[in-house]
Amino acid sequence: MDVTPDITTVLEDIGPRLKRIRTQRGATLAQLSAATGISKSTLSRLEAGQRKPSLELLLPIAQAHQVPLDELVGSPAIGDPRIPLDEPQVRSNGRLVYPLTRQPRDLHAWKVVIPPESGPPQMRTHEGYEWFYVLKGRLRLIVANHDVVMGPGQVAEFETRFPHWFGPANDRPVEILSLLSQHGERTHGDTHDHDRPPIGREPG
Repeated sequence: MDVTPDITTVLEDIGPRLKRIRTQRGATLAQLSAATGISKSTLSRLEAGQRKPSLELLLPIAQAHQVPLDELVGSPAIGDPRIPLDEPQVRSNGRLVYPLTRQPRDLHAWKVVIPPESGPPQMRTHEGYEWFYVLKGRLRLIVANHDVVMGPGQVAEFETRFPHWFGPANDRPVEILSLLSQHGERTHGDTHDHDRPPIGREPG
């Protein structure tokens, strides 16, 4: 099995980290050996990088020092979980789409601003399931033989194999939070494939 440079670096850093933690606590190898049941020679070889660390060795050392295991291993720093809102993706029908997820997983979230549209609703069908939450404005939703108007705080979900359309219920824009499954996204390009966002598909 290939070991990446990052993993190799982590393994090499464990020995010096073990010694640093022990000396910071003023413990000798003999004291740590008595507390863990690990021989002094094994502990010395671990700290010198001459013995490969294992959970069997690291767990009792972590317990003896009363520190989390990841402090001994040196787990990678956690990145900023916030997702910056970049410039929206402008669709050919004037809708502004803000991707709210950045990982290529099965489910993607979008904030969508839908301007008033002229002409009759253009019904669409595709495989999948759609869920959305109205953030602002009044939204008209048509699914099969259902034609309803929704306001802020209201939620809808439906199978997208049925003919459907949604947009502003009046002459003002409407904002929604939309969730789409990956399967729905892949088949959601019957009218605007050239407008395909880099991850997922435009809700609607």
